[in-house]
Amino acid sequence: MKKLLAAALAVASVVTFMSCGGAKKAEGKVLNIYVWNDEFPSRFNDYYASKLPADVKVNFVQTANQDNAYQNKLDEVLLNQKNAAADDKVDIFLVEADYALKYVDTPYTLDVKKEIGLTDADLANQFKYTKDVMTDSKGVLKGVSWQACPAGFAYRRSYAKDVLGTDDPAEVQKALADWTKFDDVAAKAKAKGYFMVSGFDDSFRVFSDNVTTKWVNGNKITIDPMINRWIAQTKEYTDKGYNNKTSLWDGEWSKGMMADGNVFGYFGPAWFIDFCMPHDAGSAFGDWAFCKGPQGFSWGGTWICGASGSDNIELIKDIMYTLTCDKATMVKIAKEAGDFTNNEPAMKEVAASDYKNDFLGGQNHMAFFIDSAASIDKSFISAYDQGMNEKIQQSMMDYFNGKVTLDKAWDNFYIAVLEKYPNLTR
Repeated sequence: MKKLLAAALAVASVVTFMSCGGAKKAEGKVLNIYVWNDEFPSRFNDYYASKLPADVKVNFVQTANQDNAYQNKLDEVLLNQKNAAADDKVDIFLVEADYALKYVDTPYTLDVKKEIGLTDADLANQFKYTKDVMTDSKGVLKGVSWQACPAGFAYRRSYAKDVLGTDDPAEVQKALADWTKFDDVAAKAKAKGYFMVSGFDDSFRVFSDNVTTKWVNGNKITIDPMINRWIAQTKEYTDKGYNNKTSLWDGEWSKGMMADGNVFGYFGPAWFIDFCMPHDAGSAFGDWAFCKGPQGFSWGGTWICGASGSDNIELIKDIMYTLTCDKATMVKIAKEAGDFTNNEPAMKEVAASDYKNDFLGGQNHMAFFIDSAASIDKSFISAYDQGMNEKIQQSMMDYFNGKVTLDKAWDNFYIAVLEKYPNLTR
């Protein structure tokens, strides 16, 4: 891959960093944490900062994800880690599922067990897939997460009553239980003046998370049937007016969530509800509910990695333990922040409790996630996922809009990905 860190992998075997082995070293007084948004800083400040030693300064170094800026910055500082002054070294950095493998199989991430010190008992209640994502080719765990990200379908209660005669999550789920039923409701929603989904990309993660092949086999690009199913459905939804022809994260896409928006629903996990759906005065606050939807899937996730060369190993261990292993903290985060946290007993406790999510009209939606979280399979992720997922969505947009043929859209996809990954072939 055309990134600084990837270039260093060829010499990874001769790179040596200090770790927590041998004599115990004095802990540093500056903790540098690299992030791309406010999600982890908010969890850290709300659920860990009170435990910090008084003489430790925390620096959050935030670089936006856009145009690969965060990874480029991270690559730069990690490559300089060995020569950086102690107070300038990266201590913790965050990664997402789409590019986690890029960092997992390198010497830049610490072994969570042998070098940081968490035990199998500490990690026992975390959902298996969250550990699988961060396990390297030698079976070494390189990162942990406070959240699991099973996902479903968030829908407008008032629109469900209008279209289906009910807003009850169990009844709405019956109406959306498979893609044929979902398509039928899309037609009914259109007749009532609603878009079933906002745009081209809304259902992409449902399909892409259910593939049974990797994007790349050896050096050959492979197209899983689920990707073709997404393309076919999205073209149909565009032609029939079941979507609003928007793109993920753009302004028009977000407007559909507002009180005067006309989008029936959005696919997403717990973080989507908490961080992406507007909770202000102009939103449809309380007029939403949540169900599994036509097919189980997961989307995203944020993992905490300890950086090789850090002089804050004991502090990293305590942060990882408190925010990803401690059941009481996991319950608190779920109830207060709405995250589906990475602790199965904690989530079962919350699902069985009187917890209510005000944004979802008082629904306790956590029960929808538990079975999905336990069954998520990340066997087919690869280091190419982020680039491939971005390019297929970008390349198909002109096809959905009727500007190019499907064959031309595929040609544009291959041109884009082969430019990004010149080592691959069609």
